[in-house]
Amino acid sequence: MEVFTENKTLTAALRPYRVSKKIGLVPTMGALHKGHLSLVSQALKDNDLVVVSIFVNPTQFNNQGDLVNYPRTLHKDVTLLKTLQANVVVYAPEANELYSNNIVSKNYNFGGIEREMEGKHRQGHFDGVGTVVSLLFKAVQPNTAYFGEKDFQQLQIVKKMTAIEKLPVEIIGCPIIREPSNLAMSSRNKRLNPQELKAAAIINKSLKLAAKYFHEKSISQINTMVANCFKDSSLSLEYFEIANEKTLKTVRRKRKGVSYRCFIAAFVGEVRLIDNQKLS
Repeated sequence: MEVFTENKTLTAALRPYRVSKKIGLVPTMGALHKGHLSLVSQALKDNDLVVVSIFVNPTQFNNQGDLVNYPRTLHKDVTLLKTLQANVVVYAPEANELYSNNIVSKNYNFGGIEREMEGKHRQGHFDGVGTVVSLLFKAVQPNTAYFGEKDFQQLQIVKKMTAIEKLPVEIIGCPIIREPSNLAMSSRNKRLNPQELKAAAIINKSLKLAAKYFHEKSISQINTMVANCFKDSSLSLEYFEIANEKTLKTVRRKRKGVSYRCFIAAFVGEVRLIDNQKLS
């Protein structure tokens, strides 16, 4: 499996595919797991070649400790991708290579969705996301790109950025892949010990509880129920919000004809995990 670290060598390798074949991109920050492989597998069904980018993007971290501690396992990642035995290449640039020695974010106006949920707690995060995905799209020039719905807000941000910059890339959202405990698969899960992994199952349990009672109880009552789930837990709930699926704005009252989704972020020790679930 070829691993490219420079734009010019990647461009040369992809050139033969640009005439009559399709290229898919799966952007990742590495520490790959089955969730990532599901994205790659879908991309392989749709395209002739798949590029998996592995790059821990410094501009989307508002917590320096999280950036330093983020798992970096390139050799293991490549070994895992080889198990697919398919037409996959890896793009793993250094920050200065991808950012052309100017490691700063663009300032985007995403129409307000960048200020909801994650945006309230991670200042500048979505400018970093938009910037790095834009750079990856320009380096790879894919026909399609694949993102997991675990980061549902990020998925909407990427769609907005693609529209803003008029990039000819189709954005494909893919279902959340879960651990046996129903915890959403995440590279950050690798930082949890067995006891923490077991305790973290409360995250998805609380979302299921919200879904179960969504049509029976008020949003205020559901918010209280979820908060109570964490009172006797070792986890720290950062936020739980029920939002309009389209605008991502937090809602206090349900209305007919609107699609809703619930979102959650919680800390297991120092590890921050997120999840979400469609409600209606």
